[in-house]
Amino acid sequence: MDTLIRSIKFPLVFDTEKLKKDLSLIMNKNWVDHYNTNDYTGKWTSVALMSKDGKSESIYAFSSGNDEIRNTEILDSCTYFKEVLDGFLFEKTAVRLLQLAVGAEIKPHSDHCLGYEDGSFRLHIPIITNPDVEFILDGKRLIMNEGECWYIDANFEHSVANRGQQDRIHLVIDGVRNDWTDELFYKEASENQFQKPEIVMSEEQKSLMIAELERMNTSAANDIIKTLK
Repeated sequence: MDTLIRSIKFPLVFDTEKLKKDLSLIMNKNWVDHYNTNDYTGKWTSVALMSKDGKSESIYAFSSGNDEIRNTEILDSCTYFKEVLDGFLFEKTAVRLLQLAVGAEIKPHSDHCLGYEDGSFRLHIPIITNPDVEFILDGKRLIMNEGECWYIDANFEHSVANRGQQDRIHLVIDGVRNDWTDELFYKEASENQFQKPEIVMSEEQKSLMIAELERMNTSAANDIIKTLK
């Protein structure tokens, strides 16, 4: 049996100087604490570049699936971020910058229904990182360098610890699978390598996840609640 895909480093490289120049325009904006407060320690903040209501503080990653997301007021000033996003020819459901401060840790967790096999996916483009960031995906460490583009199957358990001396900031893009993305993904792996992992969840983890999804109150979140129950 083919090995299941947990991550892909795509043959795409972005200009780190231009990424950092656009980022510098945003550093003084209102970065919002990440909503999964049970999942991390330290400072983990985000700002949206595209969101359902066009507001940069709307950092939720769940989309109802019916509403197209819009550029936030922040993206309008970031010409290179726009260029990067325009080059990805798929429907976006969330586009955010995620900042993990020095000393912060994201606990081991799984983001359900975010694998390519679900028809949706998450891409990471590191803008600022350091060698002491420990990103663990399904028990193995991934080293993602500045300007690279990675797919992470977030259905697998993953955790992050920033043990370095510099905050880590990624551009994170959630999207919907289409023919264009099939071509991109299937150049790197065969279709049968994208399968949902067997996930064993404790009752406590399940109830915490259901409570978080209920708070989001979107049709996509409600569908996941039905599956979990």
